[in-house]
Order: sequence, then C-alpha cells, then structure tokens
Amino acid sequence: MADVLPLPALHASHAGTWLRDGAGTTRGLGKGEAIMAAADTPLLMLNAPLVANRLGYPDLSGLDLLELFAFVHPARFVVPTPKGLAHALDLPEPEGDEGVPALLQRAAETLLATCEGPAWNQREGAWSTLQSLARARWPWATLLAPRVARPQVAEKWLFSRLPEWDERPERPQPAQVAIDEFEIEARLARLTGEGAEPRPDQALYAREAGHVFAPRSKRDQPHMLLTQAGTGIGKTLGYLAPAALWSQKAQGTVWVSTYTKALQRQLRRESGRAWPPARPDGSRPVVVRKGRENYLCLLNLEDALQGGFAGRAAVLAQLVARWAAYSQDGDMIGGDLPGWLGTLFRQRGIRALTDQRGECVYAGCPHYRKCFIERAARASAEADLVIANHALVMVNAARGRDHAQKPTRIVFDEGHHVFEAADSTFAAALTGAETIELRRWVIGPERGSRGRRRGLAARLADVASYDEAGGKAIAAAREAAEALPGDGWLQRVNESAPSGPLEELFAAVRATVYARDESGGQDAGYGLETEAAQLDGPFVEIAGAAQAALAELRSPLLKLAVRLEAIIAEPPDWLDGAGRARIEGARHSLGWRVDLIAAWEALLNRLGGPADPEFVDWLAVERADAREFDIGIHRRWLDPMKPFARTVLEGAHGVMLTSATLTEAQGGETDWDAAVTRSGAPHLDLSPRLAAFPSPFDYAAQAEVLIVTDIAKGDLSALAGAYFRLIEAAGGGALGLFTAIRRLRAVHGRVADRLARAGLPLYAQHVDPIDTGTLVDIFRDDPKASLLGTDALRDGVDVPGHSLRLVVMEQVPWPKPSILHRARRLAGGGSVYDDRIIRARLAQAFGRLIRSREDRGHFVVLSSAFPSRLLSAFPAGTPIVRCTLDEALQRVAGGVSGDPVKNGMSHRA
Repeated sequence: MADVLPLPALHASHAGTWLRDGAGTTRGLGKGEAIMAAADTPLLMLNAPLVANRLGYPDLSGLDLLELFAFVHPARFVVPTPKGLAHALDLPEPEGDEGVPALLQRAAETLLATCEGPAWNQREGAWSTLQSLARARWPWATLLAPRVARPQVAEKWLFSRLPEWDERPERPQPAQVAIDEFEIEARLARLTGEGAEPRPDQALYAREAGHVFAPRSKRDQPHMLLTQAGTGIGKTLGYLAPAALWSQKAQGTVWVSTYTKALQRQLRRESGRAWPPARPDGSRPVVVRKGRENYLCLLNLEDALQGGFAGRAAVLAQLVARWAAYSQDGDMIGGDLPGWLGTLFRQRGIRALTDQRGECVYAGCPHYRKCFIERAARASAEADLVIANHALVMVNAARGRDHAQKPTRIVFDEGHHVFEAADSTFAAALTGAETIELRRWVIGPERGSRGRRRGLAARLADVASYDEAGGKAIAAAREAAEALPGDGWLQRVNESAPSGPLEELFAAVRATVYARDESGGQDAGYGLETEAAQLDGPFVEIAGAAQAALAELRSPLLKLAVRLEAIIAEPPDWLDGAGRARIEGARHSLGWRVDLIAAWEALLNRLGGPADPEFVDWLAVERADAREFDIGIHRRWLDPMKPFARTVLEGAHGVMLTSATLTEAQGGETDWDAAVTRSGAPHLDLSPRLAAFPSPFDYAAQAEVLIVTDIAKGDLSALAGAYFRLIEAAGGGALGLFTAIRRLRAVHGRVADRLARAGLPLYAQHVDPIDTGTLVDIFRDDPKASLLGTDALRDGVDVPGHSLRLVVMEQVPWPKPSILHRARRLAGGGSVYDDRIIRARLAQAFGRLIRSREDRGHFVVLSSAFPSRLLSAFPAGTPIVRCTLDEALQRVAGGVSGDPVKNGMSHRA
C-alpha cells in the first residue's frame, strides 16, 4: 500500500460529500460544512471546478490533484476521475465514493514521491518552473519544493530547449503512376496482418478506393468516388491501403480529412500499420494538421509567462510551458494537452495562448524557427499522409500560402459532414465581434490594452520607413479603421448611443430584429433573427454609410498589398530571408482580409436591391441565456457545394467521400441522388463513381429500436422520469441525446442525484465544467456512467463495448426552423428535405450504439408520434417496436436476446 499525504481530502459527487482528515478518519458531511472546511484549510481534491459545481460554490479552491499531475507528468493522458487517477498511478481503485478521499491522499504522495525518484523522465525544466509557480502562489509549490532537487547545471529556458525546424527543398510533383487491384489487396493484407478475419467487402472497398489515385485525364475533372460503408466494414484501413501504395510509388501526399477529433486520433493510431513513426532522415511520413487556432503560439506563451497572465492564469501558463517542452506537436485542442487542463482555470486561458485572431507575424516572431504551426506546415509538405479536418482542407485550398502544398488527392472520411463544413467555411458574417477584431488587427492595442497584439504600423515599421507609398497606405488604413466598432460597442448599441457607421449599422440591425421577431424567442432567451428583406429607407442609408466606411479601409489595404509585392519583386539590401518571409506572411494576411471586407461590402450592397438567388441573407442578434453577445448580418450560400467544387474539387486529381451515412435506402435500394448533389460533383458536370457496402453486423441480433409512445411532449417531469428509469434499468452505459440545452439541464437537475445514490454517475455537456472530449473519455472508462449531450455527441463518438449499451433520444430530431433552413427546404423539396435530414441524424445517432460484433444495445426514442416514413433511417433487419415506457424498461433490463420473434418484435413498426 502506498504512503499517504497526511492532509485532509474532500470528495463530492451527486450522491454526497466525504471528508477524510490527516489522521485517516473519513466521514460524510453536508455541502455547507464542506464549503466551510475548504475555506479554513487547503483540501486535497480531484477536479476542483467539478467539486465546486457539485457543492454549488463556484469560489471553491484547494490542492487539485489534476494540477499536480499536469506538473509531474506533462503531456500524459489520465481520465480525470478517481478510477482514472488510480489506474494512471497503478493504485487500487476506491470502493465507492467513501473511499475516494483516501485514494486522493495516496495519489498525492505517489505524485510527490515521483519527483524524488531517479526514474522521473520529466525532470528537466521542473525546478525552474516550480520557482515561477511559487511566485504565482500555486498551492502545490510549498509541498513540491523539498521534493524537486535543484539541478547542478542551470536549466535552459523553454524557448532555448525546443528544437528548430529545418528548411528542406520543395518536393517535386508526384509521379503519374497506376496501382492495380492485386497490389491494393496485397497491401491491405499486410496492414490487417496475418490471421485477421477475412472481410471480402473490405477488400472490395479498398479496390474501389484505388480508383481515385489514377492519373487525371481532364483539367478540373478529378476522379471522384462516393462510398457508403456500413459500420464494421473496416473503411479506415480500406482507404489507407491504396493511399499508402500510391504515396510510395508516386512520392506524393494523400490528405485524409475528418470532421471529428475522435476520428483523427483513430487515424493517427491506424496509420502506424502503414507507415513507421519516422523515416531514416528523421522526417515524419504521417502528419496531423489542424487550423492555426489549435496550436500553442510561442509568442503568446512568452507574453503570458512574462506578466501577460496574472493570478490563476499565470499558473496555467507555467503548466502549459511544462507541457510544451514534452508535447509531440504543440496541439492544444485534441492533441496531447489534457483536455481538462484549461477547464481547471475557469477562464479562456487556453484560447488566449493560441493564434485565434490571425495576428501571426510569421518570420518577425523571435520563435519563428521553433513554431509548432510552421513545423506542422513544413512537415505536411513532405509527408506521405496528412490527417486534417474538413474546414482546414477547404481553407487551405481557398487561400493557402503555398500552391504547391494544396491537397490534390483527398479522402473525406465522415463525408456526410462535408456539406456543413463547406457551409461554415464559405459563409460571410458582418458582425460586431468580427469587425472589432479587424480594427484591432489594423490599429493594435488601444488605451492600455495588455498583451502582445501589434497593429499594422508596428508589424511593418521597416516597410513604412523604407517605402513612402507603403507608409502612407498604412497610415490611411489606420485612420479608416477608426470607423470600426471599438471596445464597449455592444453596450453603446444597447444604450442607443452607437459611435461610427458600423456601430450605427448594428444598432439598426438590433432594432429591426426585435421589431420583427415572431418566434417567441425573446422571452425564452434564444438568439433572434429576421430576413434581410423589405428593409426601409433609413436602414438602407445606414447600410450604405457602413459600406462606404469599409471601402475606405479596403482601398489602402489593397495599395499596401501592391507595395509589399513590389518590395518582394525588387528587394532592398536590408531585406534578408527572415524579412522576406515576414513580408510574404503580411501579404497573405492582407489578402484574405481584403477579401473579407469585399464580401462584407457585397453583402451590404444588395440590402437595398433584389436578393441574390444564390445566397441567403439575414439579420441576427446572438444571445445565450437571454444575454446578447453579438449582432450582425449573415450570408450563406444556398448551395455551399458550389464554392466547394470551385476551390477544392477543381484543383484536385482524386477525391473520395466516404461515410456510414452518406446515403439512405429507399425501398431496399440505395438512393444516391441526394449524396451526389451534396458532393459538389454536379457543379463540375462530374458523374462520380458510386459504391455501397452494407455493415457486416447482425443488427437483428445485436440491437433493438424502441419507440416509446406514452411520454407527452413538453412534460418535463415525465421526460426526466423516463430517463431515470431507463438508465436505472440498463445499469448505466446510457448516452442521452437532446435537441435543446434547456431540456438537457432540466432533466439532469432532476435525476443526477437519484442516479448517483444508486451507484450510477451521470455527466452532462453544458452542466459539468468539463470539455466534451474529456466527458467522452470518462464515459468510456466507466461502464456504470451515463452521459447527456447535444449534437456534438450524436456523431463521432466511438465507445465500443459494454460502456455504451443504451442510446436515448428525447424526441425526433427535427431541424431548427431557421431562415437558412427555410430557404434550403424550399429549394430541396419541402418535407422531403426535412425527412432526409432527420433520417440522417437518426442514422448517425444509431451508429453510436453498435461499434463491434460483440456490442449489444437498445436505441430508444421518446416520441408519441414517430412518423413511420422515418424508420428507414435504421439498418435493414433491425427490430423496431412501438411500446409504452414500462414495456421498454422490461426490454432494456432484459438485454437484447437476438430473437425478434421471441420478443414479439417486428422488423418494421
């Protein structure tokens, strides 16, 4: 048995609260007494914000073991629960909630003792970081001080320890090669390994995937493949086999794009079968690429470490610095930074350490040669496989800095999400939040703002002093940017005291939205919107003034871009390689901001005239819990696959869209029409190759769909009661899916304590102060736990095995009746369009349930009037029955027998 740290430890769950003193006595106590105890002396606890949430006391603080774990074991994964901590430290699991405080004392001593042992691999940099943490008054610092020995040789600063990336010659364009079906099958056999279960459909799928790697025969006409691959086919290795074969023969790069981080992590693991971790020269054949906003910005971190962060945020900065020294790639969102770390500090500190605003100074940064973002970009240029997300692939194709690095062979896994990714990527939003960011980018910090942000004049001071015309353009842009909203803009708009033409526009938008609203959302606290149509003369005049102000800003930015291009073309003597890279970066940033302003101008220009049939425009007031946080005018493409086809498909040579829910079955046949339309192929007059492979799972034996008909819509008490009884009947392992956050919170508040007292912990998005990825990790790790969530959990959650055996949907997932949806519904066939969306959502949710041949489970929809026409969303052969809640409880408690006749079930209700 490990030694214990003789400090008091506190544990709080929905089932109660327990305190163990330093002498080893554990007792239960009330919330008020626990809060008083925590105020008197620092207590050991696990995940202080979660404990505070359980106690209803947000100001709770103490000795959080997760913070200590992040210091001792940076870049190491741990599920942030007592069980997860016990497993990570090789300690016995606690027996129930009462045993958790003792575990915390043992775990604390184990972590502290690690720092004294010779096997501590993360010792480098710890002593220096600890001195900084002590100055920040981190509670653990005094306990760690005698355990962390001062090194004999002074430790290097983090920014000196990080390796630099190397410039490498540009990779030549790939060879034009053909790969035949026999080669593909042989490569697939290598990847699956000897003794693997034969999967004939996986081999056929891999052969189909090989077609997208053939040489292109016509310009702007890529080989295109759409594949429906049922769960269990093995599609990941199915497309990696031809991808690996082609990249080896052609010496080219294949991009695999996903929609969820969960699939990215899976791809990173699976790709290890096809490629080694590193080539002989040290370069990586497989690279994970994400948007800039996902990576640690070293300049932001330096600013935070040198006083930019204060209080608890300063502690976060030091722990992030510890992580950065050991991180594989600097990915803060879904990488090896623990997802729970940022939530411990209750602020947006993690976001502040990334490049959220596109303010990178590129080669002007002192850490440019060590930058995680630049390293990933350069590594991807010579990689065989790049794992990315849909949005990054589209942005890279639309405005990538290096045309030679644009993806040309692309596999879009989770292909059913390409439409919505394109919808977001090619959208335009003229909002207060967007315009104030543009102002800050041009002008820089104002009125004593903290941080390292620099305006155009500071970033390009040498250009301004060398080139008179460039200097004048910078000065003119700065002056024009004064017309954009400044700090406090939202308060001024709400008080009817706007300042400047853009704030006046947002005030007019707000007044119009509130005047026209008929949704009932004003009282409910939801966001409000109205069409950008039939606007009166004064509104159009205000929009015209705002458009003129934007044009005044765009003009000098264009002139500056021209001057920068001239300097690059005829460089002065003082312009070295780093300076040239910095100016190239500035040109890139200028280019996309000029395009952004032009899109805003086009949006405002049409407000006084006829609508453009290719776009949907509306005015909106964004609100959360009745609190306004943004105002603006929005534009979406009616069909976002049109710009997707132009920017992504035209330049590609081979594109594959694959998913388990890419199409739907109608009358026993695969209906490809909607999938082809939503692929963008018709915009290039392409006829894509089509292939469908059914799931090998025996859904008749593995799953049951139960449509519960006696829960009245709108009856929150009945809804909460149904969730409680269903989770209790299943013994946990339930995923509850909601279409409204308010109902989710109401149900959680009514059932969490009762379930906890039955030994069934319940977690929830939008309730627990834990990020979504960590919530899924907790759920996966505990077969008795259940999880409530919204759309983010309906897709991309991979929890095979006993941990997920029940999915409960609170109602039919009807589309939100927004202005954008109404326009697309009208263009897409009315109710047929709605039904297609609902069936896709049901299919995606059902796909969470059965992830392997051993899985068994129930899919429950609480709907008194579930339309029969939606039943085709479920796989053929799945038993479906309409029943009362009592009957559903019997079936859930009894498990899935695999005999629908015995259970009195029909395959189609």
